[in-house]
Amino acid sequence: MTAAVDATGPDDLATLIYTSGTTGRPKGVELPHRCWTYEGMAIESVGILRTDDVQLLWLPLAHSFGKVLTSAQLQVGFLTAVDGRVDKIASNLLEIRPTFMAGVPRVFEKIYGGVAAHATAEGGLKAKIFEWAFVVGKRYQAEVMAGRKPSGIKQALAERLVFSTIKERMGGRIRYFLSGSAALAPEIAEWFNAAGMPILEGYGLTETSAASCVGRPERLRFGAFEPLAGTEVRIADDGEILVRGPGVMRGYRNLPEHTAEVMLADGWFATGDVGEIDDLGRIRITDRKKDMAKTSGGKYIAPSAIESEFKALCPLASNMVVHVEGRNFASALITLDPDALTKFAVAAGIPTDFASAASSVEVRASVQSAVDVLNAGLNRWEAIKKFAILDHDFTIEGGELTPSLKVKRSVIETQYADLLNSMYR
Repeated sequence: MTAAVDATGPDDLATLIYTSGTTGRPKGVELPHRCWTYEGMAIESVGILRTDDVQLLWLPLAHSFGKVLTSAQLQVGFLTAVDGRVDKIASNLLEIRPTFMAGVPRVFEKIYGGVAAHATAEGGLKAKIFEWAFVVGKRYQAEVMAGRKPSGIKQALAERLVFSTIKERMGGRIRYFLSGSAALAPEIAEWFNAAGMPILEGYGLTETSAASCVGRPERLRFGAFEPLAGTEVRIADDGEILVRGPGVMRGYRNLPEHTAEVMLADGWFATGDVGEIDDLGRIRITDRKKDMAKTSGGKYIAPSAIESEFKALCPLASNMVVHVEGRNFASALITLDPDALTKFAVAAGIPTDFASAASSVEVRASVQSAVDVLNAGLNRWEAIKKFAILDHDFTIEGGELTPSLKVKRSVIETQYADLLNSMYR
């Protein structure tokens, strides 16, 4: 064993990770040891994690997001409790009482939806106090983010009446949440920040060892992040984000032509994401280049941004998949969150089994209301003209979601082609 370790160099292959295939055929990403040792040291240098931290890790260790968190643990030296069961996250938060947890946007959407649905269901004075607290919290944190020092009197009362209870449901010790793998809706980030549990958003791909950038608490901006030390980021002429640094892969396994497409001159990696850089050097993703869809009228639409916005507007929603490529208008497939749907059904006095509730007039009206609000903020050609509510949610087992809960757009558009086509007849 010692001889094997001594014979292993920083440029030797450490992991071969196949991409999730949300936009096409999976490719084997070759990441040498130097990528993971760099990631651990770079994350440590940010200063957001400490030796006395306790992490709840539920992400698959075969996924680059799970691996980079393990690299950070080995470098910094904090404790980690591992349980990959997504349905146990809520109970594990209470039992383990972590100081931080990383997750994908869907996890934070479910936490938000569960808390909001519970407060709304109770109604009366409690619901009004809940709404008041978040108005106060959002205003207070907006002042802090702007560099001002607001009065903390109302914030302290909101903390005592509402936020402290929410924090206890998360174990009572959370300093930060970390979000990655997909775009987090600004409304969700703002909600957690108002409650005193900021979500630091990260950015990266499997090809860049998961983490190229992470948000800084002292310069927090929703939907934005800064490069790790040693990583360079620039924007190409067509808006694509390019990354260069020690975390970039050495190539795709036995696919030199695909490697050449993304590994550009001077070590720059083409991410396939479109974004911008602000005057403080923070990067913001505007869309995934490969996800840009074009209507039959020649108008471009960014589906992922619309989907993220909708999930923040609709407490019942689990997923939305916008379909528009080559069509004369945008349609969508919508799935519902089982827990939120059950609570809604009980409050509305309708059958609580998933299929019956999902097809009810009451649920349709609630979803339509959220779609109307969504459309009001979109361009005419982006508006969702028709949508279908499925009688089941997407699952990993069904092949519609990746292990990190990202939607496999190409799989869904193929699997539900008949339903999508029916909306254009």
